[in-house]
Amino acid sequence: MGVWLFIFAVVANCVNLFAQVHFTILYADLEADYINPIELCSKVNKLILPEAVLQGVISILFLLNGYWFVFLINLGVLAYNVNKFYNKQQLLDATEIFRTLGKHKRESFIKLAFYLFLFFFYLYRMIMALIAASE
Repeated sequence: MGVWLFIFAVVANCVNLFAQVHFTILYADLEADYINPIELCSKVNKLILPEAVLQGVISILFLLNGYWFVFLINLGVLAYNVNKFYNKQQLLDATEIFRTLGKHKRESFIKLAFYLFLFFFYLYRMIMALIAASE
């Protein structure tokens, strides 16, 4: 079970990683005036819920399968996403985006770094699980 869990985690984390790259590019495009605020908010708001749900599913699967350390690594982003949804601050507002752009870019870079770290961590754990399963 551990092998399949880490394979799923690598694939799902890649999806979240690419979503964060996409968010970062969109924020840079808004700063350079290549995209308008309404278009940016429409694109980003469509992907916020799937990114948070995918992160939540990965975290819960690790918790249910007894991978406590891996769950604790994911707990920070999981708590952050739950807090944003609980306070109804997850969606971007086109009228406020220029005022909050710095905060959103910082959040995107932090999540990008976190998902990049998780990619290599999950990849390492997947390889270790494959080696253990083959013995």
